[in-house]
Amino acid sequence: MSEYGIALGMIETRGLVPAIEAADAMTKAAEVRLVSREFVGGGYVTVMVRGETGAVNAAVRAGADACERVGDGLVAAHIIARPHKEVEPVLTIGNSGADRS
Repeated sequence: MSEYGIALGMIETRGLVPAIEAADAMTKAAEVRLVSREFVGGGYVTVMVRGETGAVNAAVRAGADACERVGDGLVAAHIIARPHKEVEPVLTIGNSGADRS
């Protein structure tokens, strides 16, 4: 199923613990689907969710708040309401990074 037109929410953190806290808060706060966790390098982790725009907005707000409660872990939080179809191939949606060494 194509994700085209479905909102994308992203939270980037310093470290895994704030990322897990953000992911937990996002999925509890709204009807969103956790689609990816990426180790970006240098200890940074990005967590991505997809869903309806309102749900993604609520989820990202909740995730950012939860991440800040853990410490100085929040780097960035951003929402793209309707990613253009040309952006989709750039995203690593569905690749959790588990197969990387």
